[in-house]
Amino acid sequence: MSIVNENTVIGLASDHAGYDIKQVVKAYLDERGIAYKDFGTYDHASCDYPDFAHALAAAIEAGECYPGIAVCSTGNGINMALNHHHDIRSALCWAPELAMFARAHNNANVLVLPGNYVSPHIARGTVETFLATDFEGGRHERRVNKIPVD
Repeated sequence: MSIVNENTVIGLASDHAGYDIKQVVKAYLDERGIAYKDFGTYDHASCDYPDFAHALAAAIEAGECYPGIAVCSTGNGINMALNHHHDIRSALCWAPELAMFARAHNNANVLVLPGNYVSPHIARGTVETFLATDFEGGRHERRVNKIPVD
C-alpha cells in the first residue's frame, strides 16, 4: 500500500537552506510521475521558513494537497511552524526508518528533511519510505488521537 495514488498532489516547501534538497525531492517525484505543488521558496535568496510552512500547512488543511514534504537547514524550524497547525502532524526524519515509523505509528502527514544533514541519496530513500508506508492504526490511532490539536 501507499499514501500515493493517481489523485495525489504532494505539497512541497522549503527555505533557502532547504532549496537544494527540495530540488532532489522534486526530481524524485518527477521520475515517478507524482504530482506536486511547490509553495516556495524558489531560489537560494535568504528567506523565512515560517512563510512557506504556513502556506503548505494551509493547503493541506484545505485539501489542496496531501501529504507534504518540507525542508530547512536542520528541519527543526520548519517542523515547529508546521506543527502549529490544527491538522498537521509533521515529523522530522533524517533516515528511511524514521520516516517509516512516522507514518506507521504517528500517521505523519508532512515529512520534514534536514537539508544540511542528509545526502541526496538519503533524502530520496526517506521520501520513498514515507510515501510507501501506511498508518497502522490500532493502538497507534488511540495515541495519535491524544495529540492536542489547538
